[in-house]
Amino acid sequence: MPADPTAGSVVEIWLAGAAAEPMRRLPSVEAVAGRGLAGDRYALGGGTWAQYPDLEKQVTLIDRDDVAAVARETGARVTPGDTRRNLVTTGVQLPDLVGRWFTVGEALLFGMKRCPPCTHLERLTGVRLIRAMVHRGGINAAVFAGGTIAEGSPVRALSEEEAVRRGAPTGADRPVPRVV
Repeated sequence: MPADPTAGSVVEIWLAGAAAEPMRRLPSVEAVAGRGLAGDRYALGGGTWAQYPDLEKQVTLIDRDDVAAVARETGARVTPGDTRRNLVTTGVQLPDLVGRWFTVGEALLFGMKRCPPCTHLERLTGVRLIRAMVHRGGINAAVFAGGTIAEGSPVRALSEEEAVRRGAPTGADRPVPRVV
């Protein structure tokens, strides 16, 4: 039986306290509804993209294999922390979570959009990453119910019904993903 493309796990957690500050790896973090990850620049109201809609910058996720592919393609030593994404995952097709509810550990998230690379990332790393990351940049998600996320936490897509049971908004209050 093939693996479920909408289920996987977290292998690394990365945060930065301020815009352009180096990322630091943590074994676990608290997801805060409506804010993001406790201690991260965006949950604290800062970050390079702080002017963008709140739901689009609370949490970023990227696939570990995509990071490795970018490193091979660029010939640079690019690590998951270098991508400035918060959660590094394995076993889940992240683009499939855009427009869907999913859990990461105890937290309920909604996939808002794909997270393409930017020139800011190239300035910080000194590596030309845009071309290699264009389809490997991960996704942006919003936190709707908080909880602990730890390395090893499962990532799992939910049905609309299960998400509503966990407190997801419905009708006109349901978030709308953005296609980029």
